[in-house]
Amino acid sequence: MTPRIDLHTHSTASDGTLTPAELVRAAADAGLDVVALTDHDTTAGWDAAARALPPGRTLIRGAELSCRWHGAEPAVPLHLLAYLFDPAEPELVAELARVRQARRERGERIVRLLQADGIEVSWPEILAGAAGGTVGRPHIAAALIRAGLVATTTEAFGPDWLGERYRLPKDDIDVFRAVALVRAAGGVPVFAHPRATRRGRIVPDELIAELAAAGLAGLEADHEDHSPAERAHVRGLAAELGLLVTGSSDFHGSHKTVRLGAHTTDQEAYERILAEASGVTPVIST
Repeated sequence: MTPRIDLHTHSTASDGTLTPAELVRAAADAGLDVVALTDHDTTAGWDAAARALPPGRTLIRGAELSCRWHGAEPAVPLHLLAYLFDPAEPELVAELARVRQARRERGERIVRLLQADGIEVSWPEILAGAAGGTVGRPHIAAALIRAGLVATTTEAFGPDWLGERYRLPKDDIDVFRAVALVRAAGGVPVFAHPRATRRGRIVPDELIAELAAAGLAGLEADHEDHSPAERAHVRGLAAELGLLVTGSSDFHGSHKTVRLGAHTTDQEAYERILAEASGVTPVIST
């Protein structure tokens, strides 16, 4: 039977609503054989997910790196999925710690902007909601929902709130440096939702070709935020550049409506990732 593989999910170690242990159990309940835990800029959920992994399932340890391309003005933010890298590689560890601190500082600045406009949100409460995980805008969105100011995370990310009026940039990793760091740590870098115009600006295909030459391994094509035409474009570009193609849910729990396994990766692409990785091995529960 063909395995069902979802290579992009989030837990409470960043901005998901399920703990790492709950996430791997939910993945098994959803009929997934392989799930990747890819929290934002952190490996904090890896151990708990591995301990709770149900029998017969495989965990791919990873992270979603906050990156930026400086070839446009202003710079374009983008996300890089990193699989099976060594979590103790010093340069990568230092860079991820820097980005997490930048996320926290940005969150605190956004809260001060909200408070200056008379909006009653509490930074200590938001930190408590993050429960030690990487602080992101979804945690602020949750505070806005609790305060009755918006009804949903989607509304909180609209232009009147965190999407524009109260949106601040954060200090991300240069995308070429991120690819190099992931490869140096034995990991496999894949560009997350590269054509998702509904999320904002996208990078040109020429940049993706440059990243492929610099070590990028693949492109995430099947994603909730890609239209059918965007998925087809990504697949065509990957074929042209010899890159592997993934499909993933980008599951965040109740922060998003997408379900685990909504999009999946085929076995051939998965095996290419395994073949290229030398940082850590998959966790297989017997």
